Amino acid sequence: MIKHIVLWRLNERAYGKDKQTNVQILKEKLLAMQGKVDGLIKIEVGFDFSNEKDSCDVMLYSEFESKEALHQYQIHPDHEAIKVWLSEVRYERRVVDYDITLS
Repeated sequence: MIKHIVLWRLNERAYGKDKQTNVQILKEKLLAMQGKVDGLIKIEVGFDFSNEKDSCDVMLYSEFESKEALHQYQIHPDHEAIKVWLSEVRYERRVVDYDITLS
């Protein structure tokens, strides 16, 4: 199984909306991916409440059956659209992909 974790820091405003509104829109867009990609087992979105200087605003946690399923997710047209939308909303992104069978 592959785990895919992404952390974002968002701009205070984008597309004429404040950060909190864009956080909710991002969550809706990401959760809408469930059921659209074969091999996507789980998708979860969380928001930071600590507001620490080093914290991120949004976290995506997802699980895939295989590296190929993750690849199909990455190139899915709906995911491509999310990436374009995010290019205006985020100013920082961190990602970790790992195979739990190799841990």
